[in-house]
Amino acid sequence: MLFKNEIILNFLSTGILIYGAILATSYIILSIISAIETNHYLKKNSFVNYTKILASPFAPTISIIAPAYNESLTIIENVRSLLSIQYVNYEVLIINDGSTDDSLEKLIEAYELTKVNYAFDDKLPTEKIRAVYKSTKPAFKRLLVIDKENGGKADALNLGLNISENNLVACIDVDCILEPDALLKMVKPFLESEGKEKVIAAGGVIRVANSCVVKDGKLLEVKMPNTFLAKSQVLEYMRSFLLGRMAWSKLNGLLLISGALGLFDRKIMIAAGGYNKIVGEDIELVTRIRKYMNERGEKYKVVYIPDPLCWTEVPENYKVLGRQRHRWTRGLIETLIIHKNIFFNSSYGLLGIISYPYWFFYEWLAPIVEFLGILYFIFLIVFNRINWESFILLATAVYTFAILFSALSILSEELTYHQYSKKGVLFKLMFIVLIEPFIFHPYVMWSSIKGNFNFLFYRNKENWGEMTRTGFKSDVVN
Repeated sequence: MLFKNEIILNFLSTGILIYGAILATSYIILSIISAIETNHYLKKNSFVNYTKILASPFAPTISIIAPAYNESLTIIENVRSLLSIQYVNYEVLIINDGSTDDSLEKLIEAYELTKVNYAFDDKLPTEKIRAVYKSTKPAFKRLLVIDKENGGKADALNLGLNISENNLVACIDVDCILEPDALLKMVKPFLESEGKEKVIAAGGVIRVANSCVVKDGKLLEVKMPNTFLAKSQVLEYMRSFLLGRMAWSKLNGLLLISGALGLFDRKIMIAAGGYNKIVGEDIELVTRIRKYMNERGEKYKVVYIPDPLCWTEVPENYKVLGRQRHRWTRGLIETLIIHKNIFFNSSYGLLGIISYPYWFFYEWLAPIVEFLGILYFIFLIVFNRINWESFILLATAVYTFAILFSALSILSEELTYHQYSKKGVLFKLMFIVLIEPFIFHPYVMWSSIKGNFNFLFYRNKENWGEMTRTGFKSDVVN
């Protein structure tokens, strides 16, 4: 029996070690590819004249669809941001999804809205529309506000797809502030894809807006957030967007475009069935439209733009952060289950052989393996079966890798877009790098475990996952 126990313990130890080594190796490979592709993108785009797209009446028409639920605190600034976008052929659709606060009243007053009759085709089923509003002022002629019964974010986005008649749709979170040239940069891959692989979707970099200065819907000054949680998410977003997604875009294996900002081919979205009414509607949609194109044997691409295009407010307290991560975990699980027939299915090409398995093993399972590893470590301590020299060596190696990987993301930011230019910011971020593995990461991991638990026992409990917001600063402090 003792011999068998030793075999089991050695098997578990070796398995966890191999899993971690493969995960670390994948991070390194993706980071290298991302660095090369980002450098190539910057060199190539340094010669691009975006004013040609801006001036062209033949630029693809775009509908910006922004669902809103209880966004009273930031709704006016956010809509101003959308109306100040540098693009020639676009409209802004604000979908008020049955808000219980005064979001709609604020919009009506600020933009002098009045009810209008509006006809459209119900291609996708949605909750009932209460009213459609347009502004009486010519300056806001691009704005259309739709008030509807509450049905959730996916339902609101589907209503926007029904109402839009444009070539492309930019689906965004209404609490985001877009860079003025965001649509110009995102539409470029669609223009370049004519006669080649069809671009069906494009995503961009999302940055943290907490503590930044915003006035009249425009980002005036980039500032590092004041709280530890928000700073940790700045670092997290850097790692995710700078050291991962560019590589997946190059490999044409990108499975996630953030719900905060994505540009899509509207006809393909509708043909694939629109947004699924689950908590992870963004990753599920990208998976489904890729699957749709694969099943029809059509060549396509899902691309990623490394430019900082969108700024969003992130949670600044643990309760709201945990609720957000619960939703992200549940959304991933639901997507993996819905599209389980892709798993190692060679008929779906890269999607089935690499993308789906990677998300299964290293996005969904990683927190679970880590949690089980902690329980296993506790077990070894209790029964005095741990080799402390080996443990200290391994823990040091893991911690060093985490620090170096995070430092690499900061270096990548400094060498490319250098958004945080004030003195002392780099030092603050490096301090976060040192302590984040002991505070922020364990909480995110635990939130993911709770998300798995909630999915198993409370899977019918779906909502918008409201986030308490502080709003944007409107005055510049010298």
